[in-house]
Amino acid sequence: MGKAIIRNAIDLIDDIGFERFTFKKLAQKIESTETTIYRYFSSKHKLLTYILNWYWNYLEFVAKMRMQQITDATAKLKLLLEIITHNDVNSYEMQEYDLKKLHSIVISESSKSYLVKEVDEINKELVFNPLKSLCQCIGEVISEINPNFSYPKSLASTLMETAHDQQFFSEHLPKLTDNRSNTSHKAYVLAYLNVLAFSVIK
Repeated sequence: MGKAIIRNAIDLIDDIGFERFTFKKLAQKIESTETTIYRYFSSKHKLLTYILNWYWNYLEFVAKMRMQQITDATAKLKLLLEIITHNDVNSYEMQEYDLKKLHSIVISESSKSYLVKEVDEINKELVFNPLKSLCQCIGEVISEINPNFSYPKSLASTLMETAHDQQFFSEHLPKLTDNRSNTSHKAYVLAYLNVLAFSVIK
């Protein structure tokens, strides 16, 4: 039942958006009751955060697996940027959940997990650890490239957020980007992140 809740929540949030998503609609989709869903998640915010944590854990797993084959730090960061923008052709699929829908949710909804009044209290429960861990992984690679760079964690989190924001803007608000073709959104974001990252680090 837990997996059914998560799988169908991903489908529903991707389809109608987090604002319109309710446990009542999810219960109807899984042919169950809201009470059943509340046994697993006390709020839709906690459900969203749980879904996002699956995604962050997946990206870090893929990144660390792929980087085992690479010794050059610059090549590692380029790979990481490919992974977080979904330009990595060798990425693995998640067995339980739809990765494309997860990525879509991350682009449009991920900031809603921490841009809330209760963020400090939520953070005390270690809820954001998977996101922090992925940023830490990226930051460590940045420090490999330039040990004297003073802002590896800040740049790592900036690259993560920019990957999502620019993808959203490129698809929906293109005048906020320089993607003149209005196509190849993922490739555009990857190119921009490479310029942003390497012009700052070196």
